[in-house]
Amino acid sequence: MHTIGKATTAILAAVFAIAMTTFSSLSASDFEGVWKVKDTAGQTFEITLSSGGVAKASRGEGMVGTWKEEGNTAVITWNTGWTTKIAKERDQYKKTAYGKGQPLDGPPTNSTDAQKVK
Repeated sequence: MHTIGKATTAILAAVFAIAMTTFSSLSASDFEGVWKVKDTAGQTFEITLSSGGVAKASRGEGMVGTWKEEGNTAVITWNTGWTTKIAKERDQYKKTAYGKGQPLDGPPTNSTDAQKVK
């Protein structure tokens, strides 16, 4: 009887570990939410990063796109051809923007602080 109890305990522990691993992989990204940033003219706008990789911006031209997390960075690809990165640098976040066709490993067109507001 004692052996069956140990086996049951081991199985339950394994099921719990698998469930916790699955749950943590499905948890929300730290990048999901609403970000306050500035454009190339210094005007403040918001970027919303939703689950499922959907991105929207509160700009007049109706910017929408997709995003994915790459390490400590959210990379957003917009319908305008621009790419925006929001990266965690130590204890703050930085937004960099790259114009259509501009290499993402070169200097950005625009760089500002990014603040998560929601």
